[in-house]
Amino acid sequence: MDAALLAELIAFNGIETTFNDAWGQPCQVSEPDQLALLSAMGYPVQDEAACRQELLQRQLDYWQQLIAPVSVQQQDEQGWQLEVMVPLALANTDFTLTLTTEQGATQQWPLLPVDGELTQVVVLEGEEYQQYLHHIAYPLTAGYHQLELRCSGTDLLVNQQLIISPGHCYQPAEFSQRKQWGSAIQLYALRSERNWGIGDFSDLQTLIRYLAKQGADFIGLNPIHALYPALADNASPYSPSSRRWLNIIYLDVTATPGFNDNAALQAHLKQPAVQQAIVAARQQDWVDYPAVMALKLPALKLCYQWFIDNKASQPELAAAFDAFKAAGGNSLAQLALYDALHAWLYQQDSQYWGWPNWPEQYRDPDSDAVRKFAAEHAAELDFYVYLQFLAQQQLAEAQQLATAQGMLLGLYRDLAVGVSEASTEIWGNPELYCRDASVGAPPDPLGPTGQNWGLPPMKPFQLYQQGYQPFIELLRANMQHAGALRIDHVMALLRLWWVPKTAANAGSGAYVYYPIMDLLGILALESHRQQVVVIGEDLGTVPEGIRELLQQFGIYSYRVFFFETAPDGGYISPAHYPLQAMATLSTHDLPTLIGFWHCEDLKLGQQLGLYRDEGQLQQLYQQRHANKQRILDSLHGHGRLPADYPRSVDHLAMDRTLNFAMQQHLAAGAQQLLCLQIEDWLEMTQPVNVPGTSNEYPNWRRKLSQPLEQWTQEPHIAALLQQLTALRRQ
Repeated sequence: MDAALLAELIAFNGIETTFNDAWGQPCQVSEPDQLALLSAMGYPVQDEAACRQELLQRQLDYWQQLIAPVSVQQQDEQGWQLEVMVPLALANTDFTLTLTTEQGATQQWPLLPVDGELTQVVVLEGEEYQQYLHHIAYPLTAGYHQLELRCSGTDLLVNQQLIISPGHCYQPAEFSQRKQWGSAIQLYALRSERNWGIGDFSDLQTLIRYLAKQGADFIGLNPIHALYPALADNASPYSPSSRRWLNIIYLDVTATPGFNDNAALQAHLKQPAVQQAIVAARQQDWVDYPAVMALKLPALKLCYQWFIDNKASQPELAAAFDAFKAAGGNSLAQLALYDALHAWLYQQDSQYWGWPNWPEQYRDPDSDAVRKFAAEHAAELDFYVYLQFLAQQQLAEAQQLATAQGMLLGLYRDLAVGVSEASTEIWGNPELYCRDASVGAPPDPLGPTGQNWGLPPMKPFQLYQQGYQPFIELLRANMQHAGALRIDHVMALLRLWWVPKTAANAGSGAYVYYPIMDLLGILALESHRQQVVVIGEDLGTVPEGIRELLQQFGIYSYRVFFFETAPDGGYISPAHYPLQAMATLSTHDLPTLIGFWHCEDLKLGQQLGLYRDEGQLQQLYQQRHANKQRILDSLHGHGRLPADYPRSVDHLAMDRTLNFAMQQHLAAGAQQLLCLQIEDWLEMTQPVNVPGTSNEYPNWRRKLSQPLEQWTQEPHIAALLQQLTALRRQ
């Protein structure tokens, strides 16, 4: 391809062709990889003339808008700005600008484009377009305001949503008084003597009561996004169907309205086969998602039928459900439609795993066939809406309990970076996503060969054209019933690693840039509105300056002890961690403390073929040995271990003294937030997830080794947690 055209395409689409990898080494994206990515974006790269025409059309789509569909600006006492883009012929034409504030007040101004500051000029198809910047001296409060620009004497009218941001995320006043700690859990992993084979919202309440009593301020949840009821084995919380709605598998059937009065449900549950299936699912060491869903869905249908039969006698419940349905709008209705249609099609043929391979007439949610299905199965759709209603209720009750028990933040939710290709989000809004590429990561310590997550990325320009509304709705949904939100792979606000479907491997991709200042501004606004603290998972390949920018916006950094090393190879003392951070020893993508110390992750990686060769594996073993010695030195240096405890890692196994010392070491750190894993209190070995694998390892299925009723009675665990509280409050 012509070099000038390629450069223009790369610049227009925000593709980064050079970057520094996770080890700080410069990398160059090859021209074939650049072309593959442009092809995934819809450019006919094999035909230069057609490619030029496609680029021109997209440039015209931008320049012919007059004003952008959305503008995000920081609150300023001097007012705000408006960019106007006009063809030369309209530069001296009178316009009228009308502002309607979020509170309903209106204000008008006459506007002549050339009275502004000329900031840019382009010529497209022989026509000149000019961009003018106007300063409007009318201060606005933070919020969502509407602009209307009308060309005098014509029908030409355009609108803009003007979003004014406070410029800084919410922070509780209590943060200035003391530091907080909590635990991160995979909700499904909670064992109990009462659940149906998977941790549920009632188990979460039990955990809240216990941890609040020990002085914890929050419980971090793995993503609880909606997955696929018809395909329950698709269990990854990071490959959801919808990030706006909840995974109904976490419902506690016994906590649903009318449970004790539901004769049909009680009779169903008394059947020996049902009782035996519940016990069998509960005794499994790995969550059997299909078995759990097969237990819960029939029971939940009886819950729904009870609700329908008793609406008249349950006016408050019926009114709450109607209000929930109205507030959920099209997004909720679409999820219910997808789940019902998916179940119906999958029962007919198991090849129908998702909408991309459904019969053609069902691939468009607005098709006649889909509308006909919705009309004929209205009760089934209403059932799935009811399940979302119940899930929101049970989640809300958990958060209410947490705050009532004295937890400062309560639930700390997790927003996944994307949705799977078969998701209801992409089914309902296909223009927003690039289905010919996937989000991933270049090679880094978590994935030595790179990672391909199988998640189609949002198109930056389409997100902008849709007024950032999908992003706004995502934040609002995930900030509900929470005191904090963790944004997985927060670098996505700046750039995402796109891997074309045609790529040979995950490393054959490139970074694509997003409008980070706009997205951060919206994040800050929603954080204040919902009074939710924001934590950004800033691991992996982090570009220079991004952590400083996130800090400026009040986003808490995510510091993993194992990665916080000094240039000499030693571990940075937690006393020197930044205040505006959450620290953790490990994560769901890393080994447990015992797994790390005994190199179980390296042994497992070797079994799964994750390393290039024996040489790489031996190098990792040598590095691990050195890391363990540095950790031991650091713990002794800070007085966290008894004086007579061994000082050499040679032949030193991880024991409870060393395990708990590492947790106490981090608890004494300078960071505002500390998050630890229950697996390490229970001294477990097996990991939650092995990055870079799909079917090679049973990711997202491993349960905790002991039920809640057992480990919450262990004196040594309670003593550890009380020590953590004391260290945090020193």
